[in-house]
Amino acid sequence: MKLTPDFFHYKSTTMVARDLLGKKIVHQIGNECYEAYITETEAYLGKDDEAAHSYGNRLTKRTRIMFQSPGHIYMYQMHQQVLLNIITMSEGIPEAVLIRAVEPVSDSTLMSRNRGGRTGREISNGPGKLTQALKLSMQDYGKTIFTSNIWLEEGRIPKQISSTVRIGIPNKRLSTFYPLRFTVQGNPFLSGKKEPIDSQSGWRSLQVAEGAELLYNEESGEEA
Repeated sequence: MKLTPDFFHYKSTTMVARDLLGKKIVHQIGNECYEAYITETEAYLGKDDEAAHSYGNRLTKRTRIMFQSPGHIYMYQMHQQVLLNIITMSEGIPEAVLIRAVEPVSDSTLMSRNRGGRTGREISNGPGKLTQALKLSMQDYGKTIFTSNIWLEEGRIPKQISSTVRIGIPNKRLSTFYPLRFTVQGNPFLSGKKEPIDSQSGWRSLQVAEGAELLYNEESGEEA
């Protein structure tokens, strides 16, 4: 079942970042269909978050989409990589969630091809890697997950969710230390240092559950 705008109602950006874990992202390009479960996210809290592009309500050609309604897609380039963000709040409140890592749903042959033949966790265990694997680009800037060839569906339920400080956020005063990175604990498809892998890759065996326990962890690790 595809997510609808109701998914964002009455939720903070932090809640959305947590609730996106396990959701399936789908990108349809002609006869090719890329599918993956979201395993890692980071929340960015707009005008009060020095790590956010929209800090201080900064409105530029690049950030204008952040001021649009929930479900809009904000793509940006960093270090020659393209990163995927989803806008989370009501129009005029420029907050977003960065999708940091995903796990291929089943046959990852196409995603491996897009990553130059890389296999295993290296296919999509980072924000730049996953956009390559899913064949996302700057041309997807401004689309929405409700009306385009990119959408989200219900997927899997994490057993446990860990929270750490965000990766790669130096010299942003208090914003550097916000625990706004969320991961499916025990999943191999995570950025940063390798962590212990759960026998079920961090997922509950059933698709429907009451929810995941949220754990807080002070460690962050380095980008792989």
